[in-house]
Amino acid sequence: MNDFRRYREIKQGEFFVVFADTSSGAGDYCACQFLSKDKLDVPIVYHSKSTATDMTPLLHQELEMLYDITQTKPVVCYERNAGGVFELERLASLNRLGKYNVYQMKANEGTTKSTSSSIKLGWDTNSATRPIMLQMLKEAIDKKLLRVYDKPTINEMFSFIIKQTETSWKAQAESGAHDDLVMSLAGAWQLYQSEEPELKGEDDNMTSGSITKLWHG
Repeated sequence: MNDFRRYREIKQGEFFVVFADTSSGAGDYCACQFLSKDKLDVPIVYHSKSTATDMTPLLHQELEMLYDITQTKPVVCYERNAGGVFELERLASLNRLGKYNVYQMKANEGTTKSTSSSIKLGWDTNSATRPIMLQMLKEAIDKKLLRVYDKPTINEMFSFIIKQTETSWKAQAESGAHDDLVMSLAGAWQLYQSEEPELKGEDDNMTSGSITKLWHG
């Protein structure tokens, strides 16, 4: 499991939200951020130049181990793009022991009014949700609400710039840089807003410092 970077000991009772930015290959990276809602930090990061097919069984093992330590079911989500929805369904099928919960898409996703769950699994990163995800993450970083230990993630944040397109302005990585770690962290921060630990005895769900340069040139 050399693709996992670990930064501190995990404690019993911690509740984690886990978000994966998927890759379908072609030199792209899969990235997954494990955010502790109790500690407001990210002590585990998965990052690999591999496909989501390779990532899924590794995340399954990590999620089960996380539950064994915390005794609290984490919530995991893949973005639906790049085949992520199929891999998330595969991950759900691996969850035979019910040690984690799989995220179900919310109404008003990507807003502060995100509400009830749907039957769809995963997160849609699109022209509506992407800017909100990035803006909310930037505010969290600027206000020092979230502790990030992972240097590659921090480096990606510094590589983000605002670029003008034909119709609008868009936050994106500089030419030649990647955004997988930033997008997975932005997704994890969205899950932080909406997900709560499962109450003991509750039925399982359907799937047994400020970085001021962030997004500025």
